[in-house]
Amino acid sequence: MRRYLRLGNRSTRSYLAAIVGALGVFTAERIVDDGAIRYAIADFAWTAAALAAFADAEVDVAVVEAGLGGRHDATNVLETRVVVLTNVALEHMDVLGDTREAIAAEKLAVVRPGAVVVLGEPEWQELATENGAARVELTAHSNLALAVAAAEAFLGRPVEPAAAAGVQLPGRLEHRSEHPLEIWDGAHNLAGIGYLLPRLPDRDFVIVASILQDKRPELMLEALSVRGEILVATESANARSMPAAELADLASAFFRRVELEPNPGAARRLGSELAGPDGALLVTGSLYLLGELSGDD
Repeated sequence: MRRYLRLGNRSTRSYLAAIVGALGVFTAERIVDDGAIRYAIADFAWTAAALAAFADAEVDVAVVEAGLGGRHDATNVLETRVVVLTNVALEHMDVLGDTREAIAAEKLAVVRPGAVVVLGEPEWQELATENGAARVELTAHSNLALAVAAAEAFLGRPVEPAAAAGVQLPGRLEHRSEHPLEIWDGAHNLAGIGYLLPRLPDRDFVIVASILQDKRPELMLEALSVRGEILVATESANARSMPAAELADLASAFFRRVELEPNPGAARRLGSELAGPDGALLVTGSLYLLGELSGDD
């Protein structure tokens, strides 16, 4: 019988798969290339294909990340024993609602009667219980702590967190070079920027950014401006990407110098030139941007 854990965060999912997999359990993460379905899971056809692949491989455990929200997400066909809600941020508000409470209700609509819900934020405990959770576990608001709590809830015994020590996440504080220091991070909303900024080295960065139009780009740019005075505005091929010219116009209110370069590869090269060999370059704002740049390497 296939068993499922459901969560909505890429790094928590990867930590959890590593911890469970280290116990000799055959997890779905072992048969699906992360980059192949990372952003397609919200699509019904891709979700069906992924779940069929898990079934064909006879996995013991499938660690499944929701695509968008939960109530109407394609993954909400699963009878899930453990549900993890990492945090609730104000994003996808045109679909999920314009308050954190409304968004949490959409996410926790996936809870099945009798499930265990692991939370990183205590304010959703009552909602999880109302939706049928048999037990709610609160843990420290870190992705590793959430993964450990979920694994232990699922397996019914303690696990070894060190199993996740080797997990590396492309596009999450990823060091690409030293001269200049070049860091890629797929922070694509205000919450992601808030996580990123205090974890960066204490340097002044030249920032190369592309941001989706529905991610409140003005607030993201204002937050990014505390880590550098120069921004290169670019755009990804995604239809929701803010045109580089519009992004540059917004950025001019927060950065001393703004350069416009719509082509992502050229924008990265320009950013590197502006930083110089002893400087620092941050490429951020969109996972789609990082995906396109990865293809250029």
